[in-house]
Order: sequence, then structure tokens, then C-alpha cells
Amino acid sequence: MNSSIVQLLVLAGIAVFLILRLRSVLGSRDGFEQSAPRSRQPEPPNRSFEVIEGGPDRDITDHVDEGSSSADALAQMKKAEPGFAVGDFLQGARGAYEMILMAYENGDLSEVKDFLDGDVYEAFAAGIEARNEAGYTIEATFIGLREIALEEATFDPETSEGELTIRFVGELSSTVRDRGGDIVEEESSAMKQQRDVWTFARRMGSDDPNWMLVATGD
Repeated sequence: MNSSIVQLLVLAGIAVFLILRLRSVLGSRDGFEQSAPRSRQPEPPNRSFEVIEGGPDRDITDHVDEGSSSADALAQMKKAEPGFAVGDFLQGARGAYEMILMAYENGDLSEVKDFLDGDVYEAFAAGIEARNEAGYTIEATFIGLREIALEEATFDPETSEGELTIRFVGELSSTVRDRGGDIVEEESSAMKQQRDVWTFARRMGSDDPNWMLVATGD
């Protein structure tokens, strides 16, 4: 055999050996070597639910019907004064009702005068004066508030004045005595319920935090 042919066969055998050896070490593309990573397409958003931003204000809807004129007025009050909360107002109204009611029962409005509108103050003062002229005195004790509810809310955007009408049902004991100190039986009871509908007003956003009693009814 020609020596050149023998050399070629030897070289070819060496080449085949080297290829097989490399495959055994590095592996093949079909085996361990991973293909180049492809850019990942963003997954479509999950449409199985919808996020609702905002939602009803429970501080409002806990006290008036959602979508009512009162609810709209309360929302405007909150916009004019972000720190205003209906729940906090009603809590304060509890104390104001007891304080003003007992001031009237005891015949002394001096401590609550600043919380009464002029017309309301005059009406209360006239009632006390008529009672005094008749010679009656009242011994009253406030027992508690049986019911408090927000009946109506209004807001005037031009003046920023808000009005809240509240229904109160209080319980108190009272004894009415005549000029001689005798109990007037027909006007006395161990405990009675006092029903009132009061309207408080205030300019929202003002520096004065106090609400004014502007109207009374039953």
C-alpha cells in the first residue's frame, strides 16, 4: 500500500477519535447544551377580576342611604373639610345634647349660650322665664341617650355652611315642684323619654370647630 495512503488513513482515524472524544466530554446540542434564551413575551393580564378603586365611604353610608341627597351633602362637607367625620360629629352631638338639655331643665343657659343660635337661645330663655313666672322648679337627672340618628344633611357650596339634623331620644328623671315646694304630680314621673329633632350648623373649613344649634323640633 502506498505510504501516503497509509498516512491519510492514520490521520483520518485520529480525527475520528478526537471527534468522538470531544462529543463524550462536551455533549451534543440535542443533549445537555441549552439553546440560546429567547426574549419572554409578557403574559396577558388576568381579567378574571376587576379592582374597584375608591368605593362607598362607610363613614357616610353607615348613617344615610348611599346616593341620597344627604350622602352627597356629607361628601361635599368632607371635601370642604377633609378632617370632618360623621361618626365623630355624632359622638360630639351626644355630649352636646345632654349638656344643652340639662341646662334648659335646670334653668341656666349661661354655659351653653355660645352653642345656641340667637333664635334658639331666645326660645329656650323664654321657656325658662315662663316656668319661673309660674313658680315651677325642675329637679332633673339625665339617665342616658336611648337613640341618636342622622335624619338629614345639607350643604351650601356658596357659603360652605353645612347643616345636620339629628333625632335624639333621651331618658331622664324629673320632678316638678311648685312655688311652695310641693310636687306637681301631673308633671312628674320617675323616668320619661325626651324626643327632640335638632339641627346643627357650621361653616366647613372654618377655624371655629364648634357647631351651633340653629333649630329645634320634636
